[in-house]
Amino acid sequence: YNLIDTIGCAANDSIMVLVNPLPNVNITGTDSICDGQSTTITATGGGFYLWNTGSNSNSILVSPTVNSNYSVIVTDANTCVDSNNINVIVNPLPTISISGNNTICQGGSTTLTAAGGSSYLWSNGNASSSIVVSPTADSTYLVTGTNANGCSDTTSILVQVIANPIATISGNDSICFGT
Repeated sequence: YNLIDTIGCAANDSIMVLVNPLPNVNITGTDSICDGQSTTITATGGGFYLWNTGSNSNSILVSPTVNSNYSVIVTDANTCVDSNNINVIVNPLPTISISGNNTICQGGSTTLTAAGGSSYLWSNGNASSSIVVSPTADSTYLVTGTNANGCSDTTSILVQVIANPIATISGNDSICFGT
């Protein structure tokens, strides 16, 4: 710029202003989890990170119980600042139930049917919603049900085997004719 003083003397000076770009903040990580799970979310694009959780690491492990928004402010080496956020959705677990007889007679069988999910996996390896079991002793059957969000839960049923009664006949096995 030019400066002229009161007596007409002039001076020139200039300054170069360097415009630094803002950091390019990117957040990666899973944005949809099942209730009870954790996920790691990671920010990149700067040198200093400040999350709304108070953490100043570029990666944070979160375990929300409800849908939660996580934001980060990133400062680069030129002290330029930018921010970004991620919304983590918490999907509910399915409520899995098993119906069927939980007591059978020795040598008998029962059909166990799982409900509450969109797919199932039983402890015996069967992947259908219903299985027929014929245990010879008290046995516990577990089923893991998965819903449309990919969330799973497990429940079990104890099938008790009741011993068959022993039939006996008592009395004389021989009699006289007419008696």
